Amino acid sequence: MLSIFKSIPTHMDYKGQKLAEQIFQGIILISAVIGFVYGLIIEQFGWTVYIVLAGFAVSCVLTLPPWPMYRQNPLSWQPVVPETSGESSQKPQESLKKKKHK
Repeated sequence: MLSIFKSIPTHMDYKGQKLAEQIFQGIILISAVIGFVYGLIIEQFGWTVYIVLAGFAVSCVLTLPPWPMYRQNPLSWQPVVPETSGESSQKPQESLKKKKHK
């Protein structure tokens, strides 16, 4: 059962995050303008709120899941540098901290 959840990708790259943010803001802005104009015409503020909430729901469905369009530019990580057995496992900063000052 858990292997099904592990197979679902859960990441976005940086360009995908930027695209998702732009889509989210665009949908919210457009739904707010449409809701305001429609609510002004029919003189019902409730319809303005409903339209903005519907725009919010649509934008959440489009931007919160990591759709493949948000994962097209993966990061290339540097390769891991293996440790040599001759060196100590301590970092230089740690060895300096252990020295006592007189």
